[in-house]
Amino acid sequence: METGNDAIPRIASGFGGGIGNTGAVCGAVVGAVMALSLKMEQGGMEEYMRLAGVIQEFRNRFEAEMGTINCSELTGLDLTTEEGMNASMESDTAQKVCFPAVGTAYTIVLDLLEEKI
Repeated sequence: METGNDAIPRIASGFGGGIGNTGAVCGAVVGAVMALSLKMEQGGMEEYMRLAGVIQEFRNRFEAEMGTINCSELTGLDLTTEEGMNASMESDTAQKVCFPAVGTAYTIVLDLLEEKI
């Protein structure tokens, strides 16, 4: 995908594996929060509070669909270890967990933007 700015794809590259393979918050969730913030945040307290409510709704919907926002819980892997990384690379985790998480986050963001803007 051509963005016209090579910083766009690079800025999110550390989100994989739950923020740098720590198993923390799923990178799809972090990216979704960034997208919502970019679209909705206007600098004022009222706008921020509106954004915070939308982010909370995003989290609720994502958790309802995926069960959790945490990478290690989604994947069942400890990506902080070499064994966990190898298991991830040798399995279909990306196809069964990560790609659906990205798709879920994307769909929820689009729905929220349509509903709230």
